[in-house]
Amino acid sequence: MTISAEQAKWYEETFSLLADNIELVILGKRHVIELVLATALAGGHVLLEDVPGTGKTALARTLAQTVKGTSSRIQFTPDLLPGDVTGVTVFDQKKGTFTFHAGPVFANIVLADEINRASPKTQSALLEVMEEGNVTVDGVTRPVGSPFLVIATQNPVEQAGTYRLPEAQLDRFMIKTSLGYPDEAATLRILQGATKGTTEVPGIVEPDTLLAMQELAKTVYVNPIISDYIMRIVEATRRAAEARLGVSVRGALALARLATTWAAARGRTFVTPDDVRDLAVPALAHRIMLEPEAEFDGVTAVDVIGQVLLDVPAPTENGSA
Repeated sequence: MTISAEQAKWYEETFSLLADNIELVILGKRHVIELVLATALAGGHVLLEDVPGTGKTALARTLAQTVKGTSSRIQFTPDLLPGDVTGVTVFDQKKGTFTFHAGPVFANIVLADEINRASPKTQSALLEVMEEGNVTVDGVTRPVGSPFLVIATQNPVEQAGTYRLPEAQLDRFMIKTSLGYPDEAATLRILQGATKGTTEVPGIVEPDTLLAMQELAKTVYVNPIISDYIMRIVEATRRAAEARLGVSVRGALALARLATTWAAARGRTFVTPDDVRDLAVPALAHRIMLEPEAEFDGVTAVDVIGQVLLDVPAPTENGSA
């Protein structure tokens, strides 16, 4: 059953209200806010590559407040253990039983700050939860909750003492994007509001509403010509001379799922070629491994995706049924 026009209109209005609420704190970053929201509604996770002080923590906290959910922050360090993320089972001597102490991953919105500072073993513990949606400790499996969104960050400038995320783990993130510094107008508004001493925003929806929106987005119509367009883009990344490794099937699925929420957020019942083009860079670029020669020449994965979008002709139809 395809989403109706009335449902699409409600989806668009609700999505806009959520973005407006977050923008009360994260000023001048509407596009990134919408990308993160769309990813949450598509059931994916976000990787933010940003310098310190750009509002990554505020974004996670404000999103949690907006959807009336729980949030947590994990500061990744080299000595962080997997149990510090997922939780541990502790023996209670008085009761003579083992008790599970849940880790910070048990929240609706989890900020994994500077994920590349932790050891690969600890990184893998978080990424397993992202994929499975539950934690298994001492043979007992526990769901982390729903909705569940991980916003992981890494600092692109300071690399000393870090562990680069392997490509297979980068592939688990639906999008990779950056908040960046606000423009002058937004910076001025931030400075003028700094003396108010509050960054609290009102809750707009319940977590159940977010789950309903997730299910509704799955019913957005994806025309076979759109699926074919995504397939041709993915195939082109694998043939690109600058790429040692192209986009995986997981990447193609992520782009298709993200496009459905993007379309619904614009009040449409179907995905268009423009939706695919708008989302190609944040959804696909981080999944490409470049040839060393290309990196030496200054070529980036974003450049590869940009060239692919130029080379692969978009469908002339709008994608409607």
